[in-house]
Amino acid sequence: MGIQYGLPFPLLNPDERTIVPRAWAMVHGGGLDPHSFESPSLVLYVLAPFQAWADAPSYLVARLTMVVLALAGVAAAWWLGHRAYGLVGALVAAAATAVETTHVAYSRMGVTDVPLTLGVTVALALMVSGRIELAGLAVGLAASAKYPGLLLLAPLVAVAWGRWRRLAVGTALAVLSFAATSPYAVLHLDQAAGDAWRAEEAVRGGWLGFEHDHAAPAAFVERLWDGLGPALILAAAGLVVALARHHRADLALAVFVLAYFAGLLMLDAHFDRYVLPLVPALGALAGRLRSLAPVTLLLLVVPLTWAIRDAHDLTRTDGRIVAHRWVERNLPRGTALAADPSTPDFDGFRVLHLRLPRPGEPRDPNRDVDRLRDQGIGYVVVTGEVEERVLAAADDYPRETRFYSDLRRLERVYSVHPHRKLAGPWVEIYRL
Repeated sequence: MGIQYGLPFPLLNPDERTIVPRAWAMVHGGGLDPHSFESPSLVLYVLAPFQAWADAPSYLVARLTMVVLALAGVAAAWWLGHRAYGLVGALVAAAATAVETTHVAYSRMGVTDVPLTLGVTVALALMVSGRIELAGLAVGLAASAKYPGLLLLAPLVAVAWGRWRRLAVGTALAVLSFAATSPYAVLHLDQAAGDAWRAEEAVRGGWLGFEHDHAAPAAFVERLWDGLGPALILAAAGLVVALARHHRADLALAVFVLAYFAGLLMLDAHFDRYVLPLVPALGALAGRLRSLAPVTLLLLVVPLTWAIRDAHDLTRTDGRIVAHRWVERNLPRGTALAADPSTPDFDGFRVLHLRLPRPGEPRDPNRDVDRLRDQGIGYVVVTGEVEERVLAAADDYPRETRFYSDLRRLERVYSVHPHRKLAGPWVEIYRL
């Protein structure tokens, strides 16, 4: 439910606008070299074959592919929980992964987070099973879905400590599987390292909307709570018990959770998707408390209701689609528009895309009414999604705040606000 939200435009997640067209291009003459390495290549290679028969990038096909991977992730969580703590652990881990609100949300988006979570879960299940070499292979695949998968090396080393030959083989297989599924990241290592570093620096520097967020530890705990609800308390209790024991499953899960969470503490952009790889492990740790499993399963009804509510919201039409239709019906083709980055593409119009401001970056000089007029821009399309966040952090974005204040003095020719039948941010169009 909600998998077609915003189509034919990628309005669910802006990363779809980059990932899906790149996958489509690979099977339409572009070749296997992605030419950009903010993320590795495995997800592109998974999506590309299903784009072969599409005349244009198919976001629906990409989303359906992610649904399949998300279901595989639930099955992998069952496997992880079963190998770690038996049938009860399997039931709780799978249930937690199936209903966790962020995992449900991202299972309908053509982005990298669900594949990363699947890779992490499989790798942990193999570690818990003592299959060090195969676990190393899975570590490389997880890292090839998204670079944070490299943090799986921490539990791999912990589980294989003292068995140096097996650890060496597992590590070698991790390198080989990464190279096989992201070969151009290895062939263009300098560029890949630079792209990955710039992407990491952007996240470390924060993002619009997080200026007044809690410190990273509290912010990411809050993201976990938003996904798991009160079941997170039992997962934390299971982590404490695991730290006090010396079983292989306890070691693998506890070391991964702590290492991955420690990596999150260096980030000032607290996106909900960043906690996804923790979910199956935390679900398994909650299942460690076998006597409390009925309570845990009952508490998981809470995120289930949240996920259903969110999915229902996605059955409504996005207000940006309505605004797009108004532009096509009421403005002459070739009209020059300036538009916020979260708006749909306006084919047949001359569009100046306004950049999303971020801390530490030069301000977008085009967020200035006089400058836009000088460039012949006739209309500006803005969304509350951007404006509200900028105005909430006026001290950090003075140019943008002044821009929106100036816009409000101009003629507003159209506006659409969410209501019972419309979702998404409100949209306003001003005539310059």
